[in-house]
Amino acid sequence: MEVLLHEKSYARVRRRLHGLGLCPSVVRVDADGRYTRGGERIEPEDAKPEAFWLSLDFIDAGQFDDAFDMALRPGTVKWMQTINAGLDRGRYREIVEAGIRLSNSGAQAVAIAEYVMAQVLNAYQPFEDQLAAQARGEWLVTRFRELSRSVWLIVGFGPIGQAVATRARSFGARIMVVRRGSGSRGLADEMGSLEDLPDLLPRADVIVLACSLNDRTRGLADAGFFRRVKEDAVLVNIARGALVDDAALIDCLNSGRLRRAVLDVFPAEPLDPESPYWSHPHARVTAHTSWAGDGTVPRGDDLFLDNLSRYARGGPLEMEVDPADVLRQASRHAADPTPV
Repeated sequence: MEVLLHEKSYARVRRRLHGLGLCPSVVRVDADGRYTRGGERIEPEDAKPEAFWLSLDFIDAGQFDDAFDMALRPGTVKWMQTINAGLDRGRYREIVEAGIRLSNSGAQAVAIAEYVMAQVLNAYQPFEDQLAAQARGEWLVTRFRELSRSVWLIVGFGPIGQAVATRARSFGARIMVVRRGSGSRGLADEMGSLEDLPDLLPRADVIVLACSLNDRTRGLADAGFFRRVKEDAVLVNIARGALVDDAALIDCLNSGRLRRAVLDVFPAEPLDPESPYWSHPHARVTAHTSWAGDGTVPRGDDLFLDNLSRYARGGPLEMEVDPADVLRQASRHAADPTPV
């Protein structure tokens, strides 16, 4: 079996990869798109990989689209492991239409969940007032909202939504979940579908958008959505920017209805310097960075190695996706500028 991966990924996992006992032939791609096998340069057409690992290293090198060409061009790839959680980028449609098995990733779930908790705590804790009092040398009692007894609504319940729920529950929060499936792994106090969203929104103190982008969820947070949100609620979007109607959210922020909107994703990235989000007192903008914890890459490495072993031995793959789900998410014309 031949495996194609980025040279930086190979450098991290080399010993563990060859310790799996699979004796794979490894083809490495460098940042300039050059291929090597066994230390010798080869032409791309001479590579015949059966497995392909689209790791974060391809994205960091600006080779994300190139990586799909690498996976599709030889016609030999049977399984692809990606670092992505969401698969709405149109090129994933090409992968499943080519009959290639596909596994997505939950490696970023821990980092994103910690980001969510930090941002909500920041909205509830009067850090700025405390720092200002310290600067003035003033002994000031600053009251704050507790996460305990807060009600969270998590829309989407894959690895990211579950990781958020685990952490929020540890603070004593009540968890409501909207998802297509029926299981909650014991993490939800209440479950519903998208049809139940109008009834759940008025009860939620914290709303976390963690769902995939598809025809049903595009523009999900529209004017009707924001009319139903609870006064003083916190909205966190760590999924896809197109889930939110920007004009409707800005109107809601201007009304003072939301305590805060935490936005890590946007329909077009980088965010336009003229966007009102940058300066809005009730918005917190981050640069699609919620995934960027220092454990994301090691967890991605672990997932690839585990799945490669499973694949080679004919076992079930972790995080393997149903091709129908990919076709439901991915648009042939989708442009996800920050595809982590």
